[in-house]
Amino acid sequence: MAVGDLGNIEWERSKISTQDINLLKKLGISKKKESLRFPSEESYPSPPIEYRVSFVDHLIRGLSSPIHDFLRGLLFVYGLQLHHLTPNSILHISIFITLCESFLGVQPNWALWKHIFLLRRNGSPNVAYNIGGIVICVRPDVEYFDVKFPDSVQGWRKKWLYIHEESLDSVEHNIPPFDGSEKICRPRSWDAEATDEEKTATEALMTRIRELQNTRGREFSGVQITTYFLRIRVQPLQARKNPLWMYSGDKDVDRLSIDLPVKDLEKLVRKISSLSKKDTVPSSCRVTPYSATNALPQFFSVPAPCRSGEVPPEGFSIDTAAISTAIFITAAAPMRRSSSPSRLGAVPRNAPELCARKLITWWLILYTVTLRALNAERIAVRVKKRLRRAGTQSAHHQELPFALAQLAPHAWGWIAVIPV
Repeated sequence: MAVGDLGNIEWERSKISTQDINLLKKLGISKKKESLRFPSEESYPSPPIEYRVSFVDHLIRGLSSPIHDFLRGLLFVYGLQLHHLTPNSILHISIFITLCESFLGVQPNWALWKHIFLLRRNGSPNVAYNIGGIVICVRPDVEYFDVKFPDSVQGWRKKWLYIHEESLDSVEHNIPPFDGSEKICRPRSWDAEATDEEKTATEALMTRIRELQNTRGREFSGVQITTYFLRIRVQPLQARKNPLWMYSGDKDVDRLSIDLPVKDLEKLVRKISSLSKKDTVPSSCRVTPYSATNALPQFFSVPAPCRSGEVPPEGFSIDTAAISTAIFITAAAPMRRSSSPSRLGAVPRNAPELCARKLITWWLILYTVTLRALNAERIAVRVKKRLRRAGTQSAHHQELPFALAQLAPHAWGWIAVIPV
């Protein structure tokens, strides 16, 4: 029997309880007027203007509008909408962003993401889900944190609601417009893996992750990361004024609410994990997170591999992975300006060499994009010649798909992740 896509059949009338509404209020997710709207009698989402479809179980796992640049980039590159992701997948992204900003001291990193995670289709042998049709998984050969996900999140598909769309600056849509009937296609980006150069560039970060997990007496876990972002009341998947390494405590501008009572915090952690009532919820992190009171080191960068495959000597490095991340995010929309690690500390002694290296890198990027543009122009000329030879209006229509197919890969060169 062929695999069938359920499409619109999956949607049914939303069943959000009073308990769910009270939880969203307590978490501060609905404190802004008109930030949330709850469906009435409709059995299929029809979001009002400037609203998008989300789920209660997504919001309590770190999602808020406007969404974080990294999440927006993931949705764009993978060709997904929010409702395609399961609650556990949303939590994976929240943990990853918190890990990067609070414990690694870097912006969420596209190269590191590819190194750790992969996507797979969710469903049975005969049915492919649309709601929650995508699962984010840790690659089997990667050593990563024990997150303790529940085997399944019961009833989450029936708890959908509308969240207010908050566009950023020149970004027309922060969250992709809702289309519940759109089928999930598998683009080539699903199979993207970290290149050898990216693995070398992120090796320092992977080493740090292994140290966090295995340092005796200070073992770190995914549950600790989850508890941390729930405790500080900052939504990892929300676009924020400051990264988490600048978190300043109770008066932080990005906090959504006051601290949760200990019992409520423990109940929420158990709700979104597989911890039972007998399991202890960590009261604090065994590793001190970066924050306003625990500043980042003066200077940190991920060394880029030399052409020979060797790592440059200490003191002469460039954050290649960060550049790839910036280009990846630009694919979805321009990034918001925010403080970066290098601005927080003293100017490194190798600043002239570092600047020169970065200028050369960006020149190479510009050179690559220019070559792709010139190649696209040459193809356009060939297409025009074909159209002229066709000679008739009908032939023009027949050649148009060919023209678009030829030009599309080169137009993508302007926004694709360009390996440095």
